Amino acid sequence: MSEDINKKTKIVEVKKKKRRIKKWVWNVLLIFFVVVAIFGIYRIFDWNKDNKDTKEIINEINNDVTINEIEDNENTEIIGESEKVEAGVAPDYWYYIKFPLIDVDINSLKEKNSDTVGWINVNNTNINYPYVQTNDNKYYLNHSFDKSYNEAGWVFMDYRNNSNLDNKNTIIYAHSRLDKTMFGSLSKVFRSEWHTNKDNHIIRISTENENTLWQIFSVYKIEEESYYITTNFSNDEDYNEFLTTIKNRSIYNFNTNLSDSDRILTLSTCYDDNVRTVVHAKLIKRSVKE
Repeated sequence: MSEDINKKTKIVEVKKKKRRIKKWVWNVLLIFFVVVAIFGIYRIFDWNKDNKDTKEIINEINNDVTINEIEDNENTEIIGESEKVEAGVAPDYWYYIKFPLIDVDINSLKEKNSDTVGWINVNNTNINYPYVQTNDNKYYLNHSFDKSYNEAGWVFMDYRNNSNLDNKNTIIYAHSRLDKTMFGSLSKVFRSEWHTNKDNHIIRISTENENTLWQIFSVYKIEEESYYITTNFSNDEDYNEFLTTIKNRSIYNFNTNLSDSDRILTLSTCYDDNVRTVVHAKLIKRSVKE
């Protein structure tokens, strides 16, 4: 009889032990989910704050800056006038040449941020901002135009590029924000209604010394890589190969001719953690500021 009692006692103790372990596990899980929930709420609050701060800075800039459209004049230089007219049909190049340049007082923006090097505008997107450049490609990933810490970052030029846009390939980056600020609206280039509208295929830039017009010739998504952000090329053959590669990647044929004499502009942003949205354009018109 004592053996039965001992067995029952042991069974009761085992059950109590299991209940304690089960209770401990549930408590740990509860604490874990509470911590995750608190962190998630904090991140949402932080994200909203970054968005609010960014929009305030954008509004302040837009209130202070005037963007003027400039018609062609004696200072205007048409790049690539040797474009061929085949079968009596002019390439789209001649359509884009007619677009006016934009002019922005960059010096006034330098008073707000000395890193300012230009203003970029992409038709039918929200991209209409000053862009900056510093000595690395990290600082403006988490700092805004006023240099305050902000995960939304700002639009910035690759530190390897010359601010006067004379590299073979000039690269400008920004985050793809869900609220469509920075380069968040660049994803529109993948919509058929965007890339089938020729009026959208231009990028305009104003710097301290000149205003420029760029014709888009390639848009695509690609796994993160360094090839498309190459800035220096050993010879014309390498550069021509580069141009052919990035043009052939495009999801849409922009009817654009390219040569090793072309200067190109590359816009890069995240599509997701491992994939990049890329837009390439070539310089077709410039005007030196007086």
